[in-house]
Amino acid sequence: MTEFIDVDVRPILRAGGEPFSIIMAALERLEPWEGLRLLAPFKPVPLFDVMASKGFAHREAELEGGEWEIRFMPDDGSSAAAEPAPAAPSDGDWPEPTVHLDNRDLDPPEPMVRILASVERLAPGQTLSALLSREPVFLFRELTRRGHQWRGGFTPQRDIYQLTVRVRT
Repeated sequence: MTEFIDVDVRPILRAGGEPFSIIMAALERLEPWEGLRLLAPFKPVPLFDVMASKGFAHREAELEGGEWEIRFMPDDGSSAAAEPAPAAPSDGDWPEPTVHLDNRDLDPPEPMVRILASVERLAPGQTLSALLSREPVFLFRELTRRGHQWRGGFTPQRDIYQLTVRVRT
């Protein structure tokens, strides 16, 4: 039987904060037999793929007032969805970016919205570069779903995430 560690992100979100790093920190502290019980003011659908890629299945229950309890349990691998991988460095030469976005001062989900809108205006094979204040984990799956490739990583100072997206050809 799985034991659960509670993470209540409702106060963080109500205060305008971003709880993703707190959820990931709690996840790193789990023992192999433990799971994570998340309390949120909405159903955190994008988190399901992230947690599945880390080997966790989930069960969800709507609480009173539209709030949610999500139980993430270690998965035996049968329902884990692998996180899409970035394009490999050997994927040929990429052209210089046609569009440059600086999204460092924007709060989620605005960077994702701006990047997806800009990518849709590019011709096949063109690239876009973006600077972000955090790793855009929810964006990766959407880019892959739309057939685009991406490369990215933090600067050596770990203060800026640099992302390049190549539009599907």
